[in-house]
Amino acid sequence: MIVSIAVELPTGTATVSADWQPGSNGVTAIVAHGAGAGREHPFLTGFGSALQERGFSTLLFNFPYVELGRRMPGPAAHAIATWRAIVEFARAQDAAADVWAMGKSYGGRMASMAVAEGMHVAGLVYLGYPLHAPGKPEKPRAEHLTSIAVPQLFIEGDNDPFIQPVSQFEEVVATCQDATVVWVEGGGHTFEVKGHKRPASEIGSSLVTFVSDFIAR
Repeated sequence: MIVSIAVELPTGTATVSADWQPGSNGVTAIVAHGAGAGREHPFLTGFGSALQERGFSTLLFNFPYVELGRRMPGPAAHAIATWRAIVEFARAQDAAADVWAMGKSYGGRMASMAVAEGMHVAGLVYLGYPLHAPGKPEKPRAEHLTSIAVPQLFIEGDNDPFIQPVSQFEEVVATCQDATVVWVEGGGHTFEVKGHKRPASEIGSSLVTFVSDFIAR
């Protein structure tokens, strides 16, 4: 079901679209897109469909800049405000469900910043956390991660340029209060593996077992 959700931004009220699908297992998975694609990207729809098959309620949404047809993300404050509004909407649909915030790259990082600033969720799932811009490990985006108390699952390709060198990424994760890493061998930033071509939807759906097992723990 496609819905419109109002978001109060520092610059005024914006409206974002989202795809809400109720489930049966008592967990709502909110899924945010990466910086370069909206919620309808096959990777995300494949991921969402696989979650639905396992009984999760799902809510895939766009950030305001995508709704405006822009290619570059707006200020972090806008993304954090959007995350808060989306979580509020999800709780209004099923107040008893555990809400997990999940996101591809940028979307997951913005969720972590929102949680670090007080947004309440049961846990976080990162589909390729962008520790730093490619080739710029001297500028990690990690200071806020240590303050997050809820469980964090990092699903990472070990060939992802956003976390090289891997040793730096592992050091960051070690500082987190409750964090687990699942490695996709040979995977890049979108979990593509050289010499093993697969549709993006299939790649997205293949990650759901990691998520389901982690939440069920």
